[in-house]
Amino acid sequence: MDMKIEDYLAQGGKLTSPGNVPPRYRGELLRLMASFVDSELAGAAGFADTINDAPGIKNRIAAAKITQEKLDHAGRVLAVMGEFGADTARYDNSHDWAARMDRDADLAAARHGDDMRLSVFHYPLQGYVDAVVLNVLMGLATVVQMDEMKRVSYAPLADTYREIAPREARHVELGLNGLRQIAESDEGRAQAKDAIAYWMPKVDATFGQSASKRYDTQARFGLRHTENEKLRELWAQRVNDLLAPMGLA
Repeated sequence: MDMKIEDYLAQGGKLTSPGNVPPRYRGELLRLMASFVDSELAGAAGFADTINDAPGIKNRIAAAKITQEKLDHAGRVLAVMGEFGADTARYDNSHDWAARMDRDADLAAARHGDDMRLSVFHYPLQGYVDAVVLNVLMGLATVVQMDEMKRVSYAPLADTYREIAPREARHVELGLNGLRQIAESDEGRAQAKDAIAYWMPKVDATFGQSASKRYDTQARFGLRHTENEKLRELWAQRVNDLLAPMGLA
């Protein structure tokens, strides 16, 4: 039964409901969704604490909009998880999404604690410049990974990601607007460079290992299509293309 479905998925087939999903596929699919939901919830919790650090009403509105939409994106994917039996009413209260570890902790790409957030969201933000830089770098990573997930073989989730993707791209644009303002002064540009040096390796780690057995499994199921290293290279190139004109690359 599983092999027949793998053959179907290998030919580009789609699954449309929990009832026709094999157990191994279900496990990998739920893992992907939980990682996204937990990262959005943890990311929103971190950005929420920096809204009042933003200079001026427009920048505070932008920070609040990003925070609100990250929560909405978590809710939309959580609704898909609910179709697989997840207790959506309790889920978002099951962890302390604002909890952070030490700023200098060496977490690499591994998961930590009981939730499935990406390791980058265990590190604390330190003020507005720090938040803007993380928003740009992680936002670009999310856009790259979202292009991958829009092709996922579970059709309801692919549809959800296609709805979310334009707003994630807009978050990057808002972050870039803030970063350009920061880079107008020598002091701001120096602070941005320090923040970029701090966050680059942590966002890089979110793409996972170059040779990943999990990727191989997910690729067989049509849950992934592009290897981690290729996504990482695409992200790094986009970062360089956008930061270089600001003198930040």
